[in-house]
Amino acid sequence: MKVLSIIPARGGSKAIPLKNLVRINRRPLLYYTVTASLRSKFVTRTIVSTDHPKIARVARSLGAEVVKRPKEIAGDTSPVELALEHVVNHLKETENYIPDIVMLLQNTSPLRNSKHIDEALKLMKRENYDSIISGFSTHIFIWKKSKKWIKPVNYDPLRRPNRQKLPEQFFENGAIFATKYKNFIKSHCRISGKIGFYRMPLEFSYNIDTLEDLNSLKKFFAA
Repeated sequence: MKVLSIIPARGGSKAIPLKNLVRINRRPLLYYTVTASLRSKFVTRTIVSTDHPKIARVARSLGAEVVKRPKEIAGDTSPVELALEHVVNHLKETENYIPDIVMLLQNTSPLRNSKHIDEALKLMKRENYDSIISGFSTHIFIWKKSKKWIKPVNYDPLRRPNRQKLPEQFFENGAIFATKYKNFIKSHCRISGKIGFYRMPLEFSYNIDTLEDLNSLKKFFAA
């Protein structure tokens, strides 16, 4: 089975300049996702999609392949699916390479490791899912804003149940997305069809989007 792992790594992050190369525990952020992918028992190719030459050099030094991403699909509002399609089409046109599974590993999830990747892929194969996502499950009381007030989404405050009796909710953590190639080509989406859920522990579900997230992670490694 050919599993293509694609790691998007733009150079134009505004919240944290060159976020993908920021050093955490003396290693660039990119190191953690590339290493997790390369150490997987099932991932057969690891490709970093980037528009930045410095990121490309670091990715190659870590052992990943690199596909240069065009500037027109590397903007702040460019859907990540465009980067996935670009890599898939590039490999098909230049090598006639067609994977069985396309996996998206976002660089903002540095605590996801090869064990998580392999367990997700095994679950996907065992249950014959078309796609799989990672995340964590919980039982919490959810509210939403309605004009100036808030309203409950999943329970009635007048009949407040024990928290354990609430329906289980599933939260994406952004660490792992995988889908069959045929589904991706048809849907142009990172997940479609019969979608499975891979449970990751909450403590491994850390996601870096802001400078505060980054500083918290640095404290985690320093502890």
